[in-house]
Amino acid sequence: MQNISQEQATDAMPLAGAETTRFWRDRRFGGMECLSATFLTHEFAPHAHDTFSIGAIESGSQIATIRGTREASGPGDLYLINPGETHDGAPTEGGYRYRMIYPDMALFREVLEDVTGKSFQGTPAFGKQILHDPKLAAAFQQAHEILEIGSGALESSQAMFQVLDAMFRQHGSSIIVPVDTKERSAVRQARDYLMENYATDIGLEELAGVAGLSRAHLIRAFRKEFHITPHAFLTDIRVRIARRKLQAGEQPAEIALECGFADQAHFTRHFKARTGITPGQYRAR
Repeated sequence: MQNISQEQATDAMPLAGAETTRFWRDRRFGGMECLSATFLTHEFAPHAHDTFSIGAIESGSQIATIRGTREASGPGDLYLINPGETHDGAPTEGGYRYRMIYPDMALFREVLEDVTGKSFQGTPAFGKQILHDPKLAAAFQQAHEILEIGSGALESSQAMFQVLDAMFRQHGSSIIVPVDTKERSAVRQARDYLMENYATDIGLEELAGVAGLSRAHLIRAFRKEFHITPHAFLTDIRVRIARRKLQAGEQPAEIALECGFADQAHFTRHFKARTGITPGQYRAR
């Protein structure tokens, strides 16, 4: 994103106080995960979600890397991140406050079909992940706040439905599958192997053998395709599986071992680095 403008200078001033997070699942949208947070120093490790990641910064600014491109974002900017897209995030000096929702593919398609009254063909996706749209960002923030304060079902549902529909009409499309190549097939084999064997201690030589590439070639090609190293991808997959287990009511200590983490402390550190909250906070909601 372009540098924060003079008009945004007031909103970009340093935030006072401590870091805060509020995480909840909204039953009006099928248990959709929602987050409002202020981060002053917390840095997100490279990670991806099984869902869309949609949000807007209310004040301050953040630096994020998405699809291998590093961009600054501030008030008036939107995050429209597709499922599976690797991204990170770090506050600039003074931190930032933002609001996020995480609708899954089925929910997002349902919203689009409800609004249009037509069956949605294809896979919905966004072509640009950080973009400047002050009007839509403000509408999203208002709809998110209505969810957070627990307004009536009709008011809250209508506001968020309208915003998600507008986001897709203005900035969405159907996903385009890239042309396959021998190298892409090889690294996708490696990716699938990591996803299937996330709980085991996989070595680089073993993974390179699966892909049929040299170790150096694998690391380079994997990063080119997914914008993340094989090890970082494995850690992220473990966290994503852990989220599902936490939702199912399993205990963090058990999940840590089941997902291949050395211990619960190791699990907690990596979980918070990718979600902004601890496993206990995530499970309690």
